[in-house]
Amino acid sequence: MPEKAKYKRVILKLSGEALAGAGGFGIEPGIIRSITKQVKDVVNLGVEVAIVCGAGNIWRGKAGSEMGMDRAQADYMGMLATVLNALALQDCLEGIGVETRVQTSIEMRQVAEPYIRRRAIRHLEKGRVVIFAAGTGNPYFSTDTTAALRAAEIEADVILMAKNNVDGVYSADPKVDKTAKKYKEISYLRVLNEGLQVMDSTASSLSMDNDIPLIVFSLSEEGNIKRAVLGEDIGTIVKGR
Repeated sequence: MPEKAKYKRVILKLSGEALAGAGGFGIEPGIIRSITKQVKDVVNLGVEVAIVCGAGNIWRGKAGSEMGMDRAQADYMGMLATVLNALALQDCLEGIGVETRVQTSIEMRQVAEPYIRRRAIRHLEKGRVVIFAAGTGNPYFSTDTTAALRAAEIEADVILMAKNNVDGVYSADPKVDKTAKKYKEISYLRVLNEGLQVMDSTASSLSMDNDIPLIVFSLSEEGNIKRAVLGEDIGTIVKGR
């Protein structure tokens, strides 16, 4: 019996750190090959896939501002760093036969398309993977917020948040507190009220207001992206109020 996906259109949120692997900086070839292979498996199910990638493996705007740099300038640098990750993902995906488009919130037509909502949706309908880069195009907003915003704009069924260092949402940091409880399901309102570090509060509020579920799971186990799309019981699902 053929596998049937639970979701038709998804946003995959990757942290920059996920691409860096154990090295913590740059892009680990084995990691990016694993991610793109898993994305191909999902595309082969007939699922429409969009990706939002962070840039913590290259630059963090918050770290720049803590060094005394103007916050907006530091954030713009972070947005540009996400483009490097997006182009690397695109190259790796197309190397294994997955048609891909990169759309950026800051125009740079020599390397990518500008973000246009209707064009992005058309690419997805044609079976292309769309990678949204350069954040929202505005400082002070994280790539978590970008994922929530783009998910609302393209009417995605779910946001898949793939983590490289945790396998779900916990009541506390499991690395620090051994008694931390892992949630199978939790509401956005509880995440906000308890200050759980799932995604930033702007992204959580946006997802809650637009009724977009979020699945938080580990990227370390091969095949987890596909398992999440199939609706298997992995990680934590965040939804509702």
